[in-house]
Amino acid sequence: MKKFLYFLKYWFPSIIFMALIFYLSSRQKVSISNQYWLNFVFFKTLHMIGYAFFQLLNFRATFSIKRYQSSRKILFLSVIISFLYAVSDEIHQTFVPTRSGTIRDVFIDTIGILIMYTYLKSNYEKNFWRILLS
Repeated sequence: MKKFLYFLKYWFPSIIFMALIFYLSSRQKVSISNQYWLNFVFFKTLHMIGYAFFQLLNFRATFSIKRYQSSRKILFLSVIISFLYAVSDEIHQTFVPTRSGTIRDVFIDTIGILIMYTYLKSNYEKNFWRILLS
């Protein structure tokens, strides 16, 4: 029971967010405007914000693994998980009608991941992270 509660507390939020990303990328292409640049800016900003949040969830989950107590290992592992999911999501989109998987989107997702990585790295040693993530 203890392992199940651990899983629910730390890993389940990340998995739920993966499922949300998968669901949203399974839908056909949507637009908010007839202007290409407005759609591009809006949806790519959502990509960056979404993957920054996903990086935070993955950091929280990897932070809970007791054998990884160095900040370098925790951050590296969470970035790798987030990046690999971004790549797999773009591969998934190649199979969805009206969607396409692009290297550009992986790059944009990675920008969001790295923004959160930078924030986490600069604030890792502060006590509020230990309180927040406990």
